Amino acid sequence: MDGLKQRLVAQALAEGFDLCRVCRPGDVPQVPARLAAFLDRGYHGQMNWLADRAHWRGAPDVLWPEARSVIMLGESYTPQSDPMATLDDPEVGTVSVYARNRDYHDVVKKRLKRLARWLIAEAGGEVKVFVDTAPVPEKPLGEAAGLGWQGKHTNLVSRDMGSWFFIGSVFTTLEIDTDPAEVDHCGSCRACLDVCPTDAFPAPYQLDARRCISYLTIEHKGPVDEDLRAKMGNRIYGCDDCLAVCPWNKFAVKATELRYHARDDLVAPPLAELAQLDDAGFRARFSGSPIKRIGRDRFVRNVLYAIGNSGRPALRPVAQDLCDDPDATVADAAHWAVKRLSDAANGRE
Repeated sequence: MDGLKQRLVAQALAEGFDLCRVCRPGDVPQVPARLAAFLDRGYHGQMNWLADRAHWRGAPDVLWPEARSVIMLGESYTPQSDPMATLDDPEVGTVSVYARNRDYHDVVKKRLKRLARWLIAEAGGEVKVFVDTAPVPEKPLGEAAGLGWQGKHTNLVSRDMGSWFFIGSVFTTLEIDTDPAEVDHCGSCRACLDVCPTDAFPAPYQLDARRCISYLTIEHKGPVDEDLRAKMGNRIYGCDDCLAVCPWNKFAVKATELRYHARDDLVAPPLAELAQLDDAGFRARFSGSPIKRIGRDRFVRNVLYAIGNSGRPALRPVAQDLCDDPDATVADAAHWAVKRLSDAANGRE
């Protein structure tokens, strides 16, 4: 099909993607062994779904044997301001950049579906689209297709977009010309490793999710280990530290999708206000946001850890009011916050 690849890239850019590259489903032979080592060490924590679908996640050609090409797409969500600016303000919460507005899964998937329909109309074949919610090794496939490379923090880094971009994929039965894989450009830099508040990287290119603040605030159910709570600071949903310090961000491109621009109320939300959310208030405030999926209880737990870390005696009554919360984990977090603020006020911290 003469010129299909060129037309595909042009259509992907027209749909709003910033990068479009292609690889084969079998271009990631290293994934099964790496995934097995990750699971054997218990680095996945409570994310049992990683183990349950390991046979698919480790081999895209097993997930859909008929697929012949994987189209990898990248879309920028570069923040408009310093994502770490609020870390020094103890009275507000810090929300990961990707979660400061609409859920990117919905936005990216609609673009993928439009591109897939175009491809069928243009060249036939069958397609399947994926964006983070299926057992697909998206980051290794992104590296194999040339979108970027998995940096020492295990996230994908692009010479064209830095660290701030979403990825999605279109699997197709069509044979489409592939792109060369990207190579590692981290060099001797270890900024992402050194900035991590909880030392979640046992070694370069290894992540122990059990210590990762993104995991702890989003995936982890129940109380967080007390030795990690103080290190979470005011991060109440996700953590961008390892992404934000990457030197390759100097090449990051502006996010043109307005639905990725931060909502005013999520740039520096007051902790006292967030702690008072009941279930209905939480759902209303975070409608259409990825934050909604963790539920009110887990979110307020995170807020209470931030309050406990604030050192602000004025926030103690806010925590005190939640000590009898019906959710045991919220109540535990409230008691911890009250004690921590009391200790700070009495100079015992």
